[in-house]
Amino acid sequence: SPEQSSGKGFNTVALAQNAVPGTRRYTERVVYELANSIRERDAVTYAHSRRVAIYANRLARAMGWSRRAGRDLALAGLVHDLGKTWMLNAVLNKAGALSEDERTAMERHPRIAARILVAYSAPESLVEAVLHHHEAYDGHGYPDGLAGDAIPLGARVLAVADVFDVLTSSRPYKAPMQTQAARDRLLAGADRSFDPRVVAAFVHLLDTQPDFQLTPRVVSLPPTSDEHGSAWVAHDTCDE
Repeated sequence: SPEQSSGKGFNTVALAQNAVPGTRRYTERVVYELANSIRERDAVTYAHSRRVAIYANRLARAMGWSRRAGRDLALAGLVHDLGKTWMLNAVLNKAGALSEDERTAMERHPRIAARILVAYSAPESLVEAVLHHHEAYDGHGYPDGLAGDAIPLGARVLAVADVFDVLTSSRPYKAPMQTQAARDRLLAGADRSFDPRVVAAFVHLLDTQPDFQLTPRVVSLPPTSDEHGSAWVAHDTCDE
């Protein structure tokens, strides 16, 4: 259960006292509570998710999304790996290659996250971004094998942000990749794994904004008291 896999678990009592179901404030509270469960389960996964959220917000804004839409996508980024809190440590932190059965188990994590989000009445756009962030532009991804524009745009943005951060950060099974090599990997994956328009926008930011790339490190849970919501994204210097 979530209580067993993520420490203190989801604080539904506090949530009910602070927001009304169906409102944007409620969605933010849901995401922050779930993010806290990720942090308690695995601080490394949480730190990665937070970086993905910030990259996704910056990228969405550069692609012409409104500030509100960018921050909403950042919320999806913050919980895109929520399903991994249900994975066994032996799989989640394995140093070697996953077996076929382990890979099958790992590939369930987007559906697990989506089911949890649906249970807490998260907006459809947020659920779809999380559910489909491992789809591939040519259709070889998972969980549904969607291709091209059939993949929700939010998921396409998350996919690029997610892979870049994974490539440039340390994992039990690999050392971090240099920025140029990760940049080249994204470009090589355009039209196959990634939407080429999203890759082009990401690479442009990487090439033109010296402060765009984030330093991988474990961080604390962001504040939630800002009256405008998403305070940790609002204070991002690239969110203009």
